[in-house]
Amino acid sequence: MNKRAIWAIIGLMSAAMIGIILLQLYWINFNVKLNESYFDRDVKDAIITVAKKLEKAEDNAGIKTPASYSSTTIRRQQFGTETKVFSQTYRKGTLVPQAVNPLSINNNYNPNIREMELQELQKMLNLRPLEERIDLELLDNLLKYELNENRGIDTEFNYGVFSNRTGSFVINNGSYAVVTENFNTAATVDNDLYNSIYRTELFSSSYAVDAPGLLMIQFPNRTSIIWSSSWKSLLASIIFTGLILFCFSYTILVIWEQKKVSEMKTDFINNMTHEFKTPIATISLAADSITSPKISGSPDKVKRFADIIRQENKRMNSQVEKVLQMAAIDKREYKLKMAQVNLHDVVNQAVQNSNLQVEKKGGIVTAELNASTPFVFGDLTHISNIINNLLDNANKYSPEQPKISVRTRNVAQGVEVIIKDNGIGMNREALKHIFDKFFRVHTGNRHDVKGFGLGLSYVKALMDAHKGQISVKSDLGKGSTFILVFPYNNVPQEEA
Repeated sequence: MNKRAIWAIIGLMSAAMIGIILLQLYWINFNVKLNESYFDRDVKDAIITVAKKLEKAEDNAGIKTPASYSSTTIRRQQFGTETKVFSQTYRKGTLVPQAVNPLSINNNYNPNIREMELQELQKMLNLRPLEERIDLELLDNLLKYELNENRGIDTEFNYGVFSNRTGSFVINNGSYAVVTENFNTAATVDNDLYNSIYRTELFSSSYAVDAPGLLMIQFPNRTSIIWSSSWKSLLASIIFTGLILFCFSYTILVIWEQKKVSEMKTDFINNMTHEFKTPIATISLAADSITSPKISGSPDKVKRFADIIRQENKRMNSQVEKVLQMAAIDKREYKLKMAQVNLHDVVNQAVQNSNLQVEKKGGIVTAELNASTPFVFGDLTHISNIINNLLDNANKYSPEQPKISVRTRNVAQGVEVIIKDNGIGMNREALKHIFDKFFRVHTGNRHDVKGFGLGLSYVKALMDAHKGQISVKSDLGKGSTFILVFPYNNVPQEEA
């Protein structure tokens, strides 16, 4: 799969995920608004019902209220053949007669007005204070009943009765909020109650102009109530969306990793073909030369070409052995022949072998063997391969005059071997993948260093098998340092 196809899949999946998230947000927002409208409707219906029941309770108590009269009755009372007209104003909820102008239909004012009708009219005009018309216990019980029992709104709430005449609250949460001759204690009113959207007029039919007060209610936990039936959907959406995002991200990561592995395998095949092509061609030329009559008659020349064939064959066997070793390591089918190993002997031998190659480039390999106890428990062959591989890499990735040093010292865990070079070094991205199979550090725009990219992955696998540690420090253009720690107390094992 090429990069264009991968990016197309990422784009389509991202668009689909954004669409799903936006759709989920839309439905959650719609559900919240629906819950809010239902809640507002239920609360408003409840307080309207409470206001009506309070008015009805006052009527049933036998108190004559202006609810018995229409606005027309207030403005015009007729006694027999006489008609009396009142002009009125409304000041903070109180009807105040400005003037009484008795008018007779025949311009005759009859002074014999029935006393009872005047008393009723006077009673109607001189209304009692709002706080005296409401029973606190009744109001509290009505609110709880209408909200909790009838509409299922079982949550904390604050309520109050606001007087239009005084411009303040007269009742707050079952207590009087005014100080009068009858009520000498006042309750503190919550400021949020003033701004409540849940309000209704009290005794609104008692007046021709406006109601004397308002019943107001406020819910401190309104937001949590509205979200109570939506948070489960929101949580489920977050969880499932998160799972989809995780699976999507993981899938893309796997695709990228597989693409890298595919590229490295292709690179490995190309390198292997190149590595085998040269010795095969050399062997073919040597074989043709041996069969030539001019060469076959010269034993020295035959021996020379036979040695070339043997060396090239050994070289190919070595390359094949590396591949087979990595296959065995992947399947964990290799065996370690554990024995006591002198690391100083291993290092000295490896340094001597490397110097043969390094000196051709004008370089040198030095050894500083400072470990007082160089003995560890491990597989001699594999430990030798580890040191040789690292020295071979140091040589290959040092363009001119390599300067490679190998130092040993004792540490708490065991024996530390430090291999340092002055090569091309590695950047941070390369360091992340340095021990990956088939990974090779680029030296410019191409791989101009021979190899399969199996050496360091082999080193890491064998260090793990020996329960050792390996770390790398590198600066681009300044060289690299590999630090190996072989433990003292390595448990003998027949099979890793």
